[in-house]
Amino acid sequence: MNRIILNETSYFGAGCRSVIAVEAARRGFKKAFFVTDKDLIKFGVAAEIIKVFDENKIPYELYSDVKANPTIANVQNGVAAYKASGADFIVALGGGSSIDTAKGIGIVVNNPDFADVKSLEGVADTKHKAVPTFALPTTAGTAAEVTINYVIIDEDARKKMVCVDPNDIPAVAIVDPELMYSMPKGLTAATGMDALTHAIESYITPGAWAMSDMFELKAIEMIAQNLKAAVDNGKDVVAREAMSQAQYIAGMGFSNVGLGIVHSMAHPLGAFYDTPHGVANALLLPYVMEYNAESPAAPKYINIAKAMGVDTAEMSEAEGVKAAIEAVKALSLSIGIPQKLHEINVKEEDIPALAVAAFNDVCTGGNPRPTSVEDIEALYHKAF
Repeated sequence: MNRIILNETSYFGAGCRSVIAVEAARRGFKKAFFVTDKDLIKFGVAAEIIKVFDENKIPYELYSDVKANPTIANVQNGVAAYKASGADFIVALGGGSSIDTAKGIGIVVNNPDFADVKSLEGVADTKHKAVPTFALPTTAGTAAEVTINYVIIDEDARKKMVCVDPNDIPAVAIVDPELMYSMPKGLTAATGMDALTHAIESYITPGAWAMSDMFELKAIEMIAQNLKAAVDNGKDVVAREAMSQAQYIAGMGFSNVGLGIVHSMAHPLGAFYDTPHGVANALLLPYVMEYNAESPAAPKYINIAKAMGVDTAEMSEAEGVKAAIEAVKALSLSIGIPQKLHEINVKEEDIPALAVAAFNDVCTGGNPRPTSVEDIEALYHKAF
């Protein structure tokens, strides 16, 4: 049996943020709890949403206690602020950090038995849907607006908690590429490679099936065609819009079939060093693809290569594997992604602890090749 869970409603296209007012009115909502981060306020992106609130006379409470890798405290402080605000729905603007924080807030408000937040790790048995949330991504990567996953840092344990809960999916996704125009080159590159990682990992996970394969191959194709253009010219409207759609399409798949050890290995890097998630994924992806080529997923690599724009006519399976890995490396290099862990200040002496944390990550079970702490440790060393 296969399952697909998606948003109730999704909007796409330049300027579609205006539908916040339409959807709020249709659902009878009176006051918004606006979750975003301080950088989006500083650079004027949050002002675009506040303008919608003001023009439509929607009262709102602003909450910006959001870290790049959101913490338990960010969620708990947000729960208290939401309860004090009198709001009846959440509007989340940002990358995965803001939207993940909003998901945690929305779940805990309606499921107070999980107020310690730590109990949400893994597949949480919540009983009630989160506070209705409108999610507006500002990066073309995480697809947090369409997934049933969110990630919160347990700072005391130096651990990224991956939380999986169908009750957390935003009610409305509003994917407006105009909100992504201000992304700097480095963030555009990292989040775009994050989306590619989502697409490739979920395409080869054992849980993949016809519908998820359809999503992921299209996402790979669109990312391969548009990511470099979006990085090179942030005002390239066509590339920005394509990337905004591609990352959402990838999310439609991975949210429902899972990921693998690229994510398992990336999560501890965020917990230990506050490494940006997209950078960690992008760096690790080729190494893990090579490792996973020795698995039942190997025949699918030729399709990845083809979606990446490689002429795969008359290629053997082995040639297809090599072509897929090389195409991913070439794209990564072309947009300035670091290629070794030492370049992003990972400490070699931490690798054994990183490997244990990665092996215990919820994403490990979705890897197409059974793995071990020792295998993951060897991969970290290879990438170092």
